[in-house]
Amino acid sequence: MKSVILYAHPVENDGLSIQGDMLYRGMKENGEDARPCHWRGALQRDWLYRTFQPDIAIGIGFWGYTPDLILHPKQFGVTPVPWLVADGWVANYHNVLQELPLVFVTSTWVKEVYERDGVNTKNFVVAPVAVEPEVFKPIPKSDPRVQKLRELLGVKPEEKLLLTIGGDVTSKGAQEVLRALAQANKEFKNWKYICKAWEDDGRREYSDEENALIEALKLPKERISFLSGSYSREFIPYLLNAADIYMAPSRIEGFGMIQLEAQACGIPVISINAMGPKDTVVHGETGYLAKVAHTIDLDSELVYPEMGFPEEMRIFFERPKTFAYRADIDDLASYLLELLSNDEKRKQMGEHAREHASKNFNYRDLSAKMTQIIKDRLGIH
Repeated sequence: MKSVILYAHPVENDGLSIQGDMLYRGMKENGEDARPCHWRGALQRDWLYRTFQPDIAIGIGFWGYTPDLILHPKQFGVTPVPWLVADGWVANYHNVLQELPLVFVTSTWVKEVYERDGVNTKNFVVAPVAVEPEVFKPIPKSDPRVQKLRELLGVKPEEKLLLTIGGDVTSKGAQEVLRALAQANKEFKNWKYICKAWEDDGRREYSDEENALIEALKLPKERISFLSGSYSREFIPYLLNAADIYMAPSRIEGFGMIQLEAQACGIPVISINAMGPKDTVVHGETGYLAKVAHTIDLDSELVYPEMGFPEEMRIFFERPKTFAYRADIDDLASYLLELLSNDEKRKQMGEHAREHASKNFNYRDLSAKMTQIIKDRLGIH
């Protein structure tokens, strides 16, 4: 079987790009004939379709990428096999998607979103994003590199480090974490909380909201830090291993790659019992999933030409759609306090987390499973 993998290539520090690159490398290491190509690289795609003549084009993205991931390879007689996330809802291309012989989605929740929004998902298969267990692995807190990083982050030896990483930390639940910390701080005070986001003016506005909340909750400002900027993929395992608990009660999360990477590093995760985290965090074993306190439901939404519509307009729903979730603060505070105060529990959960991530989400194994599903479903050898 000959495959073209469409993703942001060369690999970027972006979840979709990393997702595609792990699939490509996994397939190559498993002996498959695969070629990478940027999903928007029109000239290279045309050239590959004409010269390499692949059987399939596996495209990583969401439904809005349909023209590039699905319609374009069809023009060359190449069977598209998209591997999709959800962007809150599915506004267009329903018929195109449901007529495909095979569609991969990153989590059970993503499949449910497509189904909720009117797509027949009979040919949809859940294929989780993977992790590189040789890269994301436990590194002892006694390691000089981890010790130096904790020192640079301003973490004292007796403090427990909580960490949240995201394009913006608000969508990863940082405000819910701050509210939970306000409760936990009454009983456990030796902690530091670091929020790492990418550099972006719009995202700095979110940190303004977090700073206002810190003031309102009367939390100790010296124990909360906001970081921004681009870090290499080789550095992230050290940052994760510097933490004691990874906090991610995300408001919207189609999968949660960084949560899986934290577990692979032996760091327990506190997240939310909804969306992608339900597929990756084993409640009570590798971390905790706080219950949903409430949802954000909308009765209309804007659509744009880049979504495949003739003009910008507002679409009204027959009944409200859930676009985001909020984790229960009491649950978060209870789980947080338990892991902060119980070193043995935290260590045990971290060991289970490492075993779970490396056993069930190894990128080579998941690439092999996806390859076999494609061959079986499409009759390709």
